[in-house]
Amino acid sequence: MQISLKKKKLSSGKFSWYIEFYDGSYVDKNGTMKHNRSFEYLKLYTLQEPQTAIDKKKDKETVQLANQILSIRKSEYFQGKHSIKNDKKSKTRFLDYYNELKNERNESKGNYGNWDAAGKHLERYCSPTLTFDNVDDEFAKGFKRFLDSKSVTKSGIALSQNSKYTYFNKFKAALRQAFEDGFLSDDITKKIKSFDQGESQREYLVHSELQALAKADCKYQVLKNAFIFSCLSGLRWSDIDKLKWSEVRDEDTGCRVIFRQKKTDGLEYLYISDQARSLLGERTGEANKVFKGLKYGAHFNAEILRWCMRAGITKHITFHSARHTNAVLLLENGADIYTVSKRLGHKEIRTTEIYTRIIDSKMKEASELIPNLTL
Repeated sequence: MQISLKKKKLSSGKFSWYIEFYDGSYVDKNGTMKHNRSFEYLKLYTLQEPQTAIDKKKDKETVQLANQILSIRKSEYFQGKHSIKNDKKSKTRFLDYYNELKNERNESKGNYGNWDAAGKHLERYCSPTLTFDNVDDEFAKGFKRFLDSKSVTKSGIALSQNSKYTYFNKFKAALRQAFEDGFLSDDITKKIKSFDQGESQREYLVHSELQALAKADCKYQVLKNAFIFSCLSGLRWSDIDKLKWSEVRDEDTGCRVIFRQKKTDGLEYLYISDQARSLLGERTGEANKVFKGLKYGAHFNAEILRWCMRAGITKHITFHSARHTNAVLLLENGADIYTVSKRLGHKEIRTTEIYTRIIDSKMKEASELIPNLTL
């Protein structure tokens, strides 16, 4: 690990100082050279061309402070690498540290909610005064057993397999970060295995149901347009909600939506059908939202269920079911799994493979192989 102090030239006439952590290079599966780099921006600034003695003195003190921080970071790294105990950090309360990490994970409601839920189970498992002195692999294995056999939901029901999987992974993420931050001298996450992830049911609509839904009345036209657009395009709620006209490109070859996925931060170039484009309506200002007035909440979720009932659909459909519907309809109509995976923005093909089990025609054929009985 190379830890070095660097500065970046700003347009304001100042240098911004930061620490670079470089841990070598590697070649990814696509043959591209990648570098393991991370940065800590110190929020320390010096002038590019100090003029007065006061400015020069101030800049000198700032550089000295930056070098002091660099020395601390190097010390913290070698303490962890050589299992040297940091007494100050080892006395930090584990739950206090966990809650700090949780509050930093507020980029999405879902992610913060999972960290918060996992934290509530941790609070029931360990003492609020427990420090990192007592955090080891046995402590971690004990929490896994606690989730598996003693933890329950608010309703008193045992946790589902996916809940145990999610909560324990948040816990492991906290331990891994604690090791990187020097609170633990050993990466104990390497010694403990996560729960296996359970396969959750993906509710979706078949084409005839989607057709019935398109004909049925919905109290909110913007909700109807957005939901059907998701069925035709595969975009998530979060990306539809923030979609702006600047991301919609009406080109000679058709319409494309060029956007950055909120969940993965990946840049996507997605062609949409003419019918999907018609659901967007007339173009307005580039900075305007496409689906103006669209809201997330219990009221709109309840309206989706009422809308489904008017269409004669009894499935428990949520907005996310529209994305599942898109995947199933594409595969049923001949799209290859790689194309579907790319359209949905999946990082791994195995995520998309789940949908192939839903539409497995061979399994359907097998169900008809046994001749009918005389009953």
